[in-house]
Amino acid sequence: MPAPVKARLVPPALLATLVALLALAGCGGGSSSGGGGEAVAVAPPGAPLFMRSVLRPEGETKSNVEALAKKVAGVDDLGGLIVSELEKSAADEGQPFDYETEVEPWLGKEGGLFAAKYAGGDFEGYGVALQTEDEDAAWKFVEKETEAEDEPPKSGSYEGVDFKVTADEGQAIGVFDGLLVIAEDEAVFKDAVDASEGESLADQERYEKATSSLPGQSAADLFLDVGAMIRQSGGDLDPQAKSFFEGAGIDLEEATAVASLIPGSESLEIDLSTDVAEEGSPAGDGSKMLAALPGSSVAAFASPEFGKRLQEAIDRLDQHGIPGELPPHQLKQGLQQSGFDLDRIAGSIGDVGLFLTGNSKRSLGGALVLEATDPTEAANTVSNLGLLLRASNTPGVTALSGKFSGFSIRSPELGPQPLVVATGGSRMVMGYGLRAATAALTESGQPLGENPAFEEAGEALGSTPLSGFVDGQAALRLVSALVPPGEEGFRKAKRYLNEVRYVAIGSEASGGHSTAKLIVGVGK
Repeated sequence: MPAPVKARLVPPALLATLVALLALAGCGGGSSSGGGGEAVAVAPPGAPLFMRSVLRPEGETKSNVEALAKKVAGVDDLGGLIVSELEKSAADEGQPFDYETEVEPWLGKEGGLFAAKYAGGDFEGYGVALQTEDEDAAWKFVEKETEAEDEPPKSGSYEGVDFKVTADEGQAIGVFDGLLVIAEDEAVFKDAVDASEGESLADQERYEKATSSLPGQSAADLFLDVGAMIRQSGGDLDPQAKSFFEGAGIDLEEATAVASLIPGSESLEIDLSTDVAEEGSPAGDGSKMLAALPGSSVAAFASPEFGKRLQEAIDRLDQHGIPGELPPHQLKQGLQQSGFDLDRIAGSIGDVGLFLTGNSKRSLGGALVLEATDPTEAANTVSNLGLLLRASNTPGVTALSGKFSGFSIRSPELGPQPLVVATGGSRMVMGYGLRAATAALTESGQPLGENPAFEEAGEALGSTPLSGFVDGQAALRLVSALVPPGEEGFRKAKRYLNEVRYVAIGSEASGGHSTAKLIVGVGK
């Protein structure tokens, strides 16, 4: 997420209002019948970033925001709390204002923030637009706040639109087309006026296509034009990354991404949609693998049909090589001479899972679990890797004895536990700690799928396959043990983190388009 607004984009009281309303999208109090223009209508057509947010939620969205505030922070009136803090902050700056009489009468339902360009690794040319139901009242508020500055603002007019330019930082502020617009400078403000009267981001096909399926209940939406960012930065993309994307058939110069924030009464959801996906990439469902991982997992992730993805990645890397490091068509040939047939290895792998366990630094463990479609090939791969390490005199390598075949590596750099590479039955495991590796291979005990929080996470995602899970309470215990005592920031955050039951991650892809969901479940 980009920085909301630069430190003094507008005068203190007005800045406080804007930042709170935009950064805490959907948290304002009151109700609204709408009013004002569309904020995206003042974003320049080439803007690589635009964020829309609800300023005064209604109906279910308002009820959900209030329910979340009550569950997570114990706040009964979030809108009232925000207004109180705004007024206090403005008073501390020496510019007091009364929200109920000076802001509420004109503030509309939605607002937006745009960046006009992307250069040098940063977004530039910021602008904020707030819907207003009463342009005259909004303009009076602007005049009051700008005139309260140490130096009087400069007045100007462009295409029939009056505006003020602050003396200290040169930000331009005006009211037109049902919007109060604050721009980083006079040039950006004029671009916003031009966009409203001519062509804007709202008229661009890439924006319309990317935002055509936005969830109606979202409190905020963020649009990123990846292609515009690349073009505006002079196409400065890492050669290796460019080679990878080109080999995958991905045209980054046409790519976009959209994220939406959706409040629920017991959850907070982020939806991500992007066309930065390989055409015809494997879809699949890794939730079965995820559910079979150890029930003691603090966090777990799964990727379906990983072998197919690995095969495609290997083929691309072998075909294109790595500029300056690996010539084309040398990867497979070189490893073949060491006894590793990458095509056969990739072909023997199905789904893959990853999990983390432990409640302290000493008990920390985890493993990467690969489902073997060909157990014999998996066993040969582990055996050849162990032989290669011993032949190269790698210190700390010990062959495993007993039920599973493989080896372990002990090293001071690895910490108190060994790295274990082993295979057993239909699984191949690379684990940190013998206990974690054994748990992954034996599939004994309660699986993750029987964890009530895991079941809730799957239900929250609906038809989207579950690909990642974090047990909120287990994660909090682990983090509490790892964070140094007396860390004030964590102590304050813990109050809210204690209400997190789970984090659910789901994703799916089709036809070069991919979607993902992240849902944080709250309440005990």
